[in-house]
Amino acid sequence: MRLALIDIDNTLLDFDEYVRQTMQSGFAHFGLRPYEPFMDDVFERENNELWRALERGELTFAELKRVRWNSIFEALGLDFDGAVFEEYFRAALHEVCERYAPDRILIEPSGVGKLSDIVNAVEQASDGELAINALCTVVDAGKCKMYMRNFGEFFNNQVESAGCIILSRTAGIKEEKLAECVALLRGKNPGAVVITTPWDELSGAQILDAMEKRDTLTAALESIEREHEEDEDEHEHHHHHDHEHHHHFDENGNCSCGCHHDDDEDDDGHEHEHHHHDHDEHDHECGHDHEHHHHEHDEHDHDHGHECGCGHHHHHHGHDADEVFTSWGMETAKKFTEDGLRAALTALEDEAKYGAVLRAKGIVAASEGEWIHFDYTPGEINIRRGSAGVTGRLCVIGHELHEDAVAELFR
Repeated sequence: MRLALIDIDNTLLDFDEYVRQTMQSGFAHFGLRPYEPFMDDVFERENNELWRALERGELTFAELKRVRWNSIFEALGLDFDGAVFEEYFRAALHEVCERYAPDRILIEPSGVGKLSDIVNAVEQASDGELAINALCTVVDAGKCKMYMRNFGEFFNNQVESAGCIILSRTAGIKEEKLAECVALLRGKNPGAVVITTPWDELSGAQILDAMEKRDTLTAALESIEREHEEDEDEHEHHHHHDHEHHHHFDENGNCSCGCHHDDDEDDDGHEHEHHHHDHDEHDHECGHDHEHHHHEHDEHDHDHGHECGCGHHHHHHGHDADEVFTSWGMETAKKFTEDGLRAALTALEDEAKYGAVLRAKGIVAASEGEWIHFDYTPGEINIRRGSAGVTGRLCVIGHELHEDAVAELFR
């Protein structure tokens, strides 16, 4: 995979050098006076003032693009159309695409403007050639509350606009403080994937899946629902094929069902043919009714209209139009013990308190530092150790679930 990295605010790459080179080449290209080193200071002064106005909400990104180089040229005493030079200045994105043809372009824009403004800028600059694949922001878990208070809208916009929020410095943080951080972020962006696991416990592929919203609570709920439906299909298949057919014989050895039995005297007497005669000329009926009940499993009829813990409605239909079930899920950074988790799963057997739970599945952090994977079906609990997840997730499906009670059980 080829990756291009564009750093807008000097945190990773030397943006100042890019400005310097662009001014040198641009001034020569348009026949302006030769570049001189003091021009760097003029650019920085004028550009920073405009970005501060943008951060205060006094200027839009479109307006910044329109006036930036006009302001710089005016300060330099040059008579040239700033809009033309802005297009030249911003051509780097196109140049990266044309020269290197990367699979991905990573833009690191933090500190220079709102994420929503950066999105607009990229969309305008790409002219439809590029598609934004993922919007991420990194938040220091221990300083989230302070950042929200001190940076206000500028910080909140990063959170609100992101599809994935990656928490840093979560190793060793108190569980209560991490939960407070996640709650604050969820208040601003309930739909984002929030990575709470320390980065060194995750693979790059896991983080990328979260960034691209492939590893989500919704995906986890869909997975457990598919498993349930597959089990239901298998149960239905066996149910239709495993009927027993009982024959009742009178004292003369005749079967009361009226079916014809040819006993072969040469064999051991145990094998016989069972012919169901459906021809009109026989015109006889079976002496007892063969009731092949195709059970609709009333106990599995599922109710509509419940809302899962991720905030989405899940109306899932089974084999019949009226057969639906409720799915509920939540993400959590809470650490569990095996005994505590087993006790919670065992408690799900209480249908009066929690509803009819058909299946539960999840992955949560363990108190001793590992990760616990679990599966539950009524009467069966499977708990094992496994790899880390981007955050803890619990999923439950059933019908007439008492979701508040279920949520409280795992808090």
